Amino acid sequence: MPARPPEPTIANLRDASGSLTRYWTFYWAVADAQLTRWLPRRPSRVLDLSGGHGRTAGRAVQAGHDVIEVREPDRPGAPPSPHPNGHPNGRPAARNALIADSGALSFLGDACVDAVVAENRVLSRHLATEATVAEIARVLRPGGRVLLSVDSLTLGMALLAEQNFWAHLSDVPSAEVVLVPWPDGTITRCFWADQLRELLTESGLEVEWIRPRTVLSPSTVEHVLASTPDALPRLVRTELDAPVNDESLGIHLLASAIRPR
Repeated sequence: MPARPPEPTIANLRDASGSLTRYWTFYWAVADAQLTRWLPRRPSRVLDLSGGHGRTAGRAVQAGHDVIEVREPDRPGAPPSPHPNGHPNGRPAARNALIADSGALSFLGDACVDAVVAENRVLSRHLATEATVAEIARVLRPGGRVLLSVDSLTLGMALLAEQNFWAHLSDVPSAEVVLVPWPDGTITRCFWADQLRELLTESGLEVEWIRPRTVLSPSTVEHVLASTPDALPRLVRTELDAPVNDESLGIHLLASAIRPR
């Protein structure tokens, strides 16, 4: 039996290349499945703040929802033109993209969307996360839901350790806000599950659940897919149904919250 590969370094996770190609294939398959499971069952108006070059918006349109896709001015790539698809009831779905600041939603009225998707760690890149979440709560109709992902403090502490920022690392347990520099010069905000829950609650949202993006470790996924390449669908189902004993495991946290009626 081949030896299991060592746990990946944060640098390898960051560039998503080399020995972790199989893990990132699994990661995005899980993200697609989680979004598909989360999306409203009935045709709805969905605001997509993910800036993920159409990945989440396209998935929502395929499910029959009208999508407003917001892209940051500094993100490369032209926004797509309205893309017709089909609602389950036969009415055409619409996809409209605009260039705007996803952290300030002043171009939208109150309670005007049924769901918000803030994937691709967008809320970790908006360092004043409280203001962005408050705007999300404002534009959600009562009963509307938000799906979001952020960098975890597990990832943040690993990044600090790999860069030898030991003084910063020692401050993490007592810090209310943790901003982590990346080697490429960018900064993201990292969260424990309890911090993320408090942020959402203080914005008037009710947390439905918080979980790691993946419970299965990168080394486990790489090992299984290296020996059994056709095991991907089974691994994704295992991930979706896995019990979560520690919300803060993993490099990214995923959360769902609802605006009370």
